[in-house]
Amino acid sequence: MNLNIKFMKIRNVIIFLSLIVSINVFGQKIYDEEIDALKQIDNAIEKADKENKYVLAMVGGNWCKWCLIFNEKVEKTPQIKQFIEDNFVFIHINYSKNNKNEKAMERLNYPNRFGFPVFVILNQKGERIHTQNSAYLEENNGYSDKKVMDFLDKWTIKATTTSPFK
Repeated sequence: MNLNIKFMKIRNVIIFLSLIVSINVFGQKIYDEEIDALKQIDNAIEKADKENKYVLAMVGGNWCKWCLIFNEKVEKTPQIKQFIEDNFVFIHINYSKNNKNEKAMERLNYPNRFGFPVFVILNQKGERIHTQNSAYLEENNGYSDKKVMDFLDKWTIKATTTSPFK
């Protein structure tokens, strides 16, 4: 009987902690569902040009569990967060039932075909240079720090404009 009581207490603690994490992660609103995504992209390109960076657009929505998990990964992993800040203008492009941002999806070459989140890299001229399916960055029930950093590192201005043969 004592074993059953201990098991129930442990189970209840796990459930309670899971609820706290879920509320913390899934209660976030990282996407502005009302914003004009084309204007958002244009502003990011202008800023990227001034700061000598590329644009990293994460397409998804507040409804997307994996979008929120990725955002949480960035916020809680100083190395990833700093790398993004140093090399990209990071924006969240909303795609939701109420606002599919169809013109933005067209401009980004329909990245929504890969699922969500999906990452689009734009150069300083606003040209799409890469679309990344986020599934390749996953590991277990989250995202791999190494896979995320490898992806980001390969799509910086320096990586895409410097010859590896020098």
